[in-house]
Amino acid sequence: MRKLTVSAFISLDGVIQSPGGPGEDPSGEFRLGGWIVPYADEAIGENLQDLLSQPFELLLGRCTYDIFAAYWPRVPADSHSRAIADLFNSVPKHVATHRPDTVDWRNSHVLEGGLADAIRALKCEDGADLLTFGSGNMVRQLLADDLVDELRFVIYPVILGRGKRLFDDNARASAFTLARSAATRDGVLITRYLRNGDVRTGSFDEDA
Repeated sequence: MRKLTVSAFISLDGVIQSPGGPGEDPSGEFRLGGWIVPYADEAIGENLQDLLSQPFELLLGRCTYDIFAAYWPRVPADSHSRAIADLFNSVPKHVATHRPDTVDWRNSHVLEGGLADAIRALKCEDGADLLTFGSGNMVRQLLADDLVDELRFVIYPVILGRGKRLFDDNARASAFTLARSAATRDGVLITRYLRNGDVRTGSFDEDA
């Protein structure tokens, strides 16, 4: 069975909206777009290279798909991001959308039917593992249906106060194991969590 990994840039208060620039997603009058840019360094770039080093197919929600489709096919040939652009442009892209007629980025495929059933079927197919960036609305549904196998979070030392958050009260209670943790010189945490069964509980009350 294919594994599903969620990768996200996330603030200390769980916001994932518009991390790379003010034009990515200004909805809701969000005015702090680009909040990860001042923290860019080699370690974060190496983490992305590691994430993309194994075969993968993209699984994207509609908003993130539109952001990616507007950017990656237009990356100049001499850009330092060209290798990533070539990779993203070539791999299969599975898109959760209610507007299937507007999915025209090369190698894009619209998920059909209910989201959870479509993802379960996709995970059972032969092929590379599935990798999701951003896509908060979709990821919240995947977490509610226990379909996420791995979390790759880059956690930034900022509180944004408002904006779209990754987690809500519908996420299924789940335990994860920390498989990797590293800090950059500016205090960004690069983490990798693997799904590890149910949440375990206990009590500090000796009489319990």
